[in-house]
Amino acid sequence: MEGEPIAHARGADGPGPGGHGPDGPRGPHGPRRDPLTGTLADRVSALVGREVRRAAKAGVSHDWTLSYAELGDGTRLFVKSLTRGSPAMGVLAAEARGLEWLGRCFGSPMIAPVAWDDHLLVLPWVAEDDPSPVAAERLGRQLAGTHLTGAEAFGADWPGFIGPLPMDNTPHTDWPTFYAEQRLRPYLRASVDQGSLTPGDAREVERVMDAVAELAGDPEPPARIHGDLWNGNVLWRDRDVVLIDPAAHGGHREADLAMLALFGLPHLDRVRDAYNEVAPLSAGWRARVALHQLHPLLVHLCLFGAAYRTTTMEAARSALRGV
Repeated sequence: MEGEPIAHARGADGPGPGGHGPDGPRGPHGPRRDPLTGTLADRVSALVGREVRRAAKAGVSHDWTLSYAELGDGTRLFVKSLTRGSPAMGVLAAEARGLEWLGRCFGSPMIAPVAWDDHLLVLPWVAEDDPSPVAAERLGRQLAGTHLTGAEAFGADWPGFIGPLPMDNTPHTDWPTFYAEQRLRPYLRASVDQGSLTPGDAREVERVMDAVAELAGDPEPPARIHGDLWNGNVLWRDRDVVLIDPAAHGGHREADLAMLALFGLPHLDRVRDAYNEVAPLSAGWRARVALHQLHPLLVHLCLFGAAYRTTTMEAARSALRGV
């Protein structure tokens, strides 16, 4: 989510993918133990099955620690780690599963996890460059291809997270109901409970929820979306980009584009134009941008408090103008 440190993995080359198997956590060479003791270098080495000659903490983000690691051959890695009993337990597994799912699309721009378990997520390091129109246009085409790959339903078959917050991924066949009940209502309720929105504010947002079916435009099939596509999760390289930190699920394809617009992205017009060449957006998409931005704004209220109240209420009122 917006507001996280941008000390992410940087160079997309690295060891092969790991993950989970029926016998527990896996590295590239088979089952590995779940390392909770020893130095970070020891823990990463145990997970990836290769010597880690050094590792260093780079910072923190929400409930996890961000670190860098280097293999014996000089390959650089980026590591997210959770402590035992973390309130965000499950978040790294959800991220890894989302990365793998999005990565199954032809030409996917997603970073590929190196290895992971419930406490560690190891990613390649990505060497970043300045944003360029060429890279933006490629992102637009790749994002369109990812969305068109589709999903079996709205939601996903794993428990979701957006930032450190649980996200209900229970599969649903109807997007307006899914969006109102599983993407808006939980975070609206939490925002009111913590005092970031007033009961009067909540009633205005509930008007949007009641009208989603009218506001949504023509029905669309579930798209395979990133789900947390703000500018900080776009890493620019020379001629392309790498996407990180998804809240992946089957959703509405306009959501990713709306979130890119919410916090700004260099060359966003180039991204949209290239996207439209591959998968033209439905008529009236501009009027629906605020509707799709309401979910991440409610999430930001939960995470960062009432500083996002004005923007959230402006989005709710703007969305309602489409009724």
